[in-house]
Amino acid sequence: MVAISFTLAGRQFDLSNDDVRSRIAQHHPEPVDTYWVEIDGARWPVKQVLALATGLPKRDFQSQNSRRLLARLGFTIGSGAAAIATSAVATRSSESAKTEPGTSPQQTVADVVLVGCVKTKLDHGAPARDLYVSDYFAKMRSYAEATGLPWFILSAEHGLVAPDDWLEPYERYLPDTTHEYRRGWGEKAAAQLQEAIGSLDGLVVDVHAGSTYVASAEGPLRRRGAEVLDQLAGLSFGRRLSWYLQHEPGAPVAASTILTQLRDPDAAMTLDQVRASGGAGFRVPGLYSWWVDDSGALDLTSGLGHQVDPGLIYAGLAGATRSGGSSSSNTLWGRIATMHLGKKHEFSTLRRSLGSVLASAYGQAAIDEEQLTRWMHAHLRVVLVPYPDVDSLGDLETEVLLELDPPLNLAKVEKTPLRRELSALRKRYAGRSAGLEGEK
Repeated sequence: MVAISFTLAGRQFDLSNDDVRSRIAQHHPEPVDTYWVEIDGARWPVKQVLALATGLPKRDFQSQNSRRLLARLGFTIGSGAAAIATSAVATRSSESAKTEPGTSPQQTVADVVLVGCVKTKLDHGAPARDLYVSDYFAKMRSYAEATGLPWFILSAEHGLVAPDDWLEPYERYLPDTTHEYRRGWGEKAAAQLQEAIGSLDGLVVDVHAGSTYVASAEGPLRRRGAEVLDQLAGLSFGRRLSWYLQHEPGAPVAASTILTQLRDPDAAMTLDQVRASGGAGFRVPGLYSWWVDDSGALDLTSGLGHQVDPGLIYAGLAGATRSGGSSSSNTLWGRIATMHLGKKHEFSTLRRSLGSVLASAYGQAAIDEEQLTRWMHAHLRVVLVPYPDVDSLGDLETEVLLELDPPLNLAKVEKTPLRRELSALRKRYAGRSAGLEGEK
């Protein structure tokens, strides 16, 4: 049995795959629109299953929540006639019945891990595990070692090598080789793996390598009876790095830890400090919290006609998987530097809110973009918290906003007189920017 703990629609749940089966037992599958989950040979709409399993109305959560959570429980997820590749493929559950809240279920998803070589190497011989020196390889190696499984390196020059095998530097790069070379290389690597660990029949091989390496080795491995698991298929380089951050020992970070960081005024950076960083460490997904000083809070109080205290006034995210399941390329740096501190309030929820409130406070007919930017630099600071698990980032934001309840947030929080006034001001100043053509 696989069991997970999670927060959905502001409620905490503990759910196992057996719970799901028992709760759908007296129901029948509805017609599948787009995404399905296969349970004991039958295909169900993912939202129907999660609604039955949790007791929540389907309107209270999104399809991507359903797909992610059901995949974590080991079920196969698909769209149309095809299954979607996830780490739930060929999952073998451990005997542990339940996990602690905030942790991932302990699962054995593979029998052996293969890691691809990289171009950056030492200029002298070394054990294979130490020859490759890029940060990317270090993350792949760390992941492989943390699994506790046997692991090997796919070398473009040598085929399959054990981590302790001594290698001299080489220049061969598999994508630059001929089709004949890659075909022979794949057969060689599969044969070497079989020689190293015995029969591959029925084994799950978790491959962490570029698409050329995977494509060259997959056929020979499957012909020997192995199941090939490519958890990073189709991900960009940046998304691959994010994946490894997510799967580091102890990740993902507990919501309580994120809340502590977002609440810490000592961690807040001035906007000049953010600019000066050039995005170093912040070109990743994550969450942020905005803080206002005493005089800035007085300005906001004046504009809204409701009390705004100095401190945390707004929180949000950057880079979460979109509601339709597609990925986002946004980062903390992109959200803060180019949207919140940009030149057009239409591109930023926070900027539009602040601009509308200040225009009201100063008795202006339109939002003055330059004045707004100067005010933000003078009165605001921001806390930036990287968080690599883009699939759970939206749910985490929901939990964070329910706990922090920042006064200038409008979504995922309760309506208050202040927020109603803020919404009215946003409507009043919509599209009104001083100095722009078409100003109203």
